Amino acid sequence: MAPPRLVLVFKALADATRQKIVEMLMERNMAAGEIAAAFDMAQPSVSHHLNVLKQAGLIRDRREGQSIIYSLDREAIEKCRATTFIQNFFVQKV
Repeated sequence: MAPPRLVLVFKALADATRQKIVEMLMERNMAAGEIAAAFDMAQPSVSHHLNVLKQAGLIRDRREGQSIIYSLDREAIEKCRATTFIQNFFVQKV
């Protein structure tokens, strides 16, 4: 069974919008408004996606003036990649 934290990561990345947000943040840190501008959806919907990614530990946020800047938590991503469950899952299942 996957560790509880990984379940949150899998759920977070199961959505195409959240996958795109992670890809955008791989390129550079971005303000919430910049992220929202890339999608044809209301700001509250984008905020929901950002919160799901944050709860999964994949992104961080910080306030700069009136903006909230989001960044990828690269350390958390590396921990997920290094997880024995991930490494063993495909070896055992495939």
